[in-house]
Amino acid sequence: MTNEENQAWRTAMWDAISERYDRELDLRFRPAQEALLDRSGLGANQSVLDIGTGTGSVAIAASHAVGDGGDVTGIDVSDGMLRIADRRLIEETNIMFRKGSVEEIPAVDNAFDVVLASLVMMFVPDREAAAREIARVLKPGGRFVASVWGSPEECGLVKFQALAGSFAPEQPTPGIGPSALADPLPFQAQLLDAGVDTDVETEEFDIEFETFDLAWDTIATVTIGDLEPSGVAEAKRAVQDALWPNGEGPQTFRNVVRFIVENKG
Repeated sequence: MTNEENQAWRTAMWDAISERYDRELDLRFRPAQEALLDRSGLGANQSVLDIGTGTGSVAIAASHAVGDGGDVTGIDVSDGMLRIADRRLIEETNIMFRKGSVEEIPAVDNAFDVVLASLVMMFVPDREAAAREIARVLKPGGRFVASVWGSPEECGLVKFQALAGSFAPEQPTPGIGPSALADPLPFQAQLLDAGVDTDVETEEFDIEFETFDLAWDTIATVTIGDLEPSGVAEAKRAVQDALWPNGEGPQTFRNVVRFIVENKG
């Protein structure tokens, strides 16, 4: 698959779930987003890049932290996500959303004090190029902080997606998906080669869904791809039987999140 085809596939996937992401996932992901921001050391007057900004939650929070003297740029490959991010702005004037990928960040060298990547690097096909771009746009002494999901054994949400995805055709790009950076060491090595030395910190977060159907509609789309309707029905039955012992009642998933944090020594 060419880079252009890959980009089109990624964009279509996130466009398809943008409204659902805004409605259902932003609130559930907020504790992990706040933990990322806590590790970022944001302060007044800083310039911040939010990679894979999605519906803008992290970028908007960062804009409040840096104040009127700072600025935040949020980039994403999805027009659907960016439309939602723009409409969520209320009084923030120090923030800009624009289309762009981490493999080709639309910014000059040494542009940002802090680069953030909230639950997105697992879905980046060319992480070596991404590491070089992150290093390029960071100012000397800047800080990079990313969050990624743990393995299916560590994350109920990821286990759900992995089982659903096992019924789907292969994804166009191997090596990407919710648990692709459960072992972050290869990406850390790519970052180090680019000049960004990182450590890993771990936290656990609960995510609750009130019903199985809500969980399926919200999180399975990322991994089932273009599964035919008959396959979707089969996958739903298998996931519900395996992971939803309470039938249609609520379910709480315990999830490990790893934070890749630039080591300032």
